Amino acid sequence: MTQFSVIIEMDEEGYVAHVPALQGCYAQGDTYEEVFENIRDVIKLHLEDIMKSGQDIPKMQQISLTTVEISV
Repeated sequence: MTQFSVIIEMDEEGYVAHVPALQGCYAQGDTYEEVFENIRDVIKLHLEDIMKSGQDIPKMQQISLTTVEISV
């Protein structure tokens, strides 16, 4: 079993998810549950493509999430 960090953000139109370790691996959904299931499917497809091309599956990257305050 392989694990990946997934970042899920809410926007005006629903939710967007991406996987930092897998460049170009994005999904959208109207609800959190939908985007979570969609990103799982996208990760599976992305990994299938990586394996078919003979590349190594990337390792999970450690993610640090913080906030930055900016004066405007």
